[in-house]
Amino acid sequence: MRAGGIVKLVVLVSAFCLAMFFLVELFDINMDFNVAKIFARSSSVKDTTTKAPKYKCGISKACPEGHFSFKMTSGAASVVGPKMCLDDTILMSGVKNNVGRGINIALVNGKSGQLFKTAFFDMWAGDVNELIQFLKTIEDGTVVMMATFDDSATKLNEEARKLISALGSSNVQTLGFRDNWIFVGGKGIKTKSPFEQHIKNNAETNKYEGWPEVLEMEGCIPQKQE
Repeated sequence: MRAGGIVKLVVLVSAFCLAMFFLVELFDINMDFNVAKIFARSSSVKDTTTKAPKYKCGISKACPEGHFSFKMTSGAASVVGPKMCLDDTILMSGVKNNVGRGINIALVNGKSGQLFKTAFFDMWAGDVNELIQFLKTIEDGTVVMMATFDDSATKLNEEARKLISALGSSNVQTLGFRDNWIFVGGKGIKTKSPFEQHIKNNAETNKYEGWPEVLEMEGCIPQKQE
């Protein structure tokens, strides 16, 4: 009886071990299969997903060779200042702390794209003569980028408007109280600039109370040739 019991015990243990072996093997196979499916699915997603191309300053399409990429926005009411970007370099913005109420101006070398100078002129409580003197110092071949913030026209006089018109602006002559305006021109330009937007302050159409909506513009500025 004792010998028979030992034999039965050995058989039971062997059967249990064999069952456990097959169970572990089946588990491993399923694990391998599931992991393989996960990796296959991940690989498929990577293969079919294409990243959208990124262009300088985040513009919608690449500029041709011999051009500078730019993007700019006007100020938003009296809260958020304007922003100017040229060839992936932020020239002026609230983050850089170099913008202010009035007309914001960035001067750029028309050949290299290098930033010369930035400035802003308060046309509500400032002195327009400071703006006039600044405009008179701009040298030929300079790219001039301008954007408004809050009010940019109360102190703007005829002399200042003529100097900006000479840079290629079509709309500065009608720029009024709290209008939004963005413009890219140049000293020595022979024609009117294609890079300009202007929206009037109008109580019936303003997006913000007392101010029109923000303007945004992007494009490709030709480099000045020798």
